[in-house]
Amino acid sequence: MSKTPEEVRAIVEELKVLYPDGICSLEYRRDYELLFSVRLAAQCTDERVNQVTPALFARFPTLEALAEADIAEVEEYVRSTGFFRHKARDIVLASQMLLRDYGGKVPGTMEELLRLPGVGRKTANLILGDIWHVPGVVVADTHCIRITGLLGLTDGSKDPGKVEIQLRAVLPPEESNNFCHRMVLHGRAVCVARRPQCETCTLNPWCDHFHRAGKKVQP
Repeated sequence: MSKTPEEVRAIVEELKVLYPDGICSLEYRRDYELLFSVRLAAQCTDERVNQVTPALFARFPTLEALAEADIAEVEEYVRSTGFFRHKARDIVLASQMLLRDYGGKVPGTMEELLRLPGVGRKTANLILGDIWHVPGVVVADTHCIRITGLLGLTDGSKDPGKVEIQLRAVLPPEESNNFCHRMVLHGRAVCVARRPQCETCTLNPWCDHFHRAGKKVQP
């Protein structure tokens, strides 16, 4: 963790060049659909979730419909995402809680979001950033944890809570949410876990891992 503010800004700006949109890859039309899509994405790919949710939300087109749904039926729609029993239960119970306690709206504070079944800090931060546009949120998913450790933006901790704290301290608050989305995109396209393309990665001028490995920047 030895990056200057100038180096951090350079990394942020290069990621914006590489991935100008910097948006969540989960597809949704309503706020609560994003909330439930993030829950389904636990231990599952966003691609698989995007294949599952259209049928789920067509069968249960409103929050009220989900709140009244038979959990066993919801299980069948989300089975391929893994841990489907827990996920289906959380979706139905969270729908009921949103209607009962929050007027049918996805809440906009960490404390309120964490009360919802199946919602942890990662999900809550994503909702705060994408739905409520709260500055300074950090979504510490596996790509973000791994790559920021390699870059030297964090101390290499694998603990999401510690990574969140460390990134909050160094990232410009107005950039942090999209930065995390871009980390996911970079982890899929270039800094792939099992075969990182270090030699051609345009972040390598600022990457501690690249320089520790004694590699040279390609002309």
